[in-house]
Amino acid sequence: MHVITLLNEKGGVGKTTLATHIAAGLAVLGYRVILADADPQGHATVSLGVKRGPGLYDLLVREASFRDVLVPVQPEVYGPPNRKVDGQLYVISSNEETRAIPLMTSDGLIVLKRLNELGDAIDVVLFDTSPTPSLLHSSIYMATHSIVYPTECEYLSLDGLNQSLRHRDMIQPTRSQWGLDLIEIMGIVPMKFRAKTILHQHNLKKMREQFGRKVWPPLALRTIWGEASYMRKPVFNMAPDSVAAKEIWQVVNRVQEAIS
Repeated sequence: MHVITLLNEKGGVGKTTLATHIAAGLAVLGYRVILADADPQGHATVSLGVKRGPGLYDLLVREASFRDVLVPVQPEVYGPPNRKVDGQLYVISSNEETRAIPLMTSDGLIVLKRLNELGDAIDVVLFDTSPTPSLLHSSIYMATHSIVYPTECEYLSLDGLNQSLRHRDMIQPTRSQWGLDLIEIMGIVPMKFRAKTILHQHNLKKMREQFGRKVWPPLALRTIWGEASYMRKPVFNMAPDSVAAKEIWQVVNRVQEAIS
């Protein structure tokens, strides 16, 4: 099982969009995937047509079984039309109770311990996180193998990226003490990219100079993203032949290559 976390300590950069599309795309490709919503807003939950709920709180605080918190998402909700979905997608829901998780448990390994119960039943777990750091983030870090960092090519988003990278570096010694491997940067994904702006081109160039191939091809700002969000469907379900769908499939394929 591979645990991937979506992180950026700046809100509105596209974490939920990226998390839901990676999770759905991997399920289409045949993986058994859990999308765990760790943001009290519950946007990853509702983006796939699931009702907000205390799924993550129940799992980590009330010691609920996975059987009681995993909500299966039907393939027709997320799969491309006329394409067979070979895997399975589950959501662990979130609501305002998620905010209280750090107050209700002092076990920094609780996420890791609960995920270890899954054994080989699940292939990939993705965490969609809130922008505000908390002790829940620390617990998720302890269970994470790789991080995908969405960011806009704007100052505040890049500042949030740098803060997130700093906190990743801070948790590495603690992981080493517990015999855990270092968390890898799987990829940095420029979101809402506007290729015609000098600022975005400049900042993309700077990111590539700093992080090299860890910076993946940007996802352009397109109207279809907002339309798909309104319909609560992935772009490749709503508009499978669109340029946006082709771009997000490139991201999904890169994730698949990284975990294979």
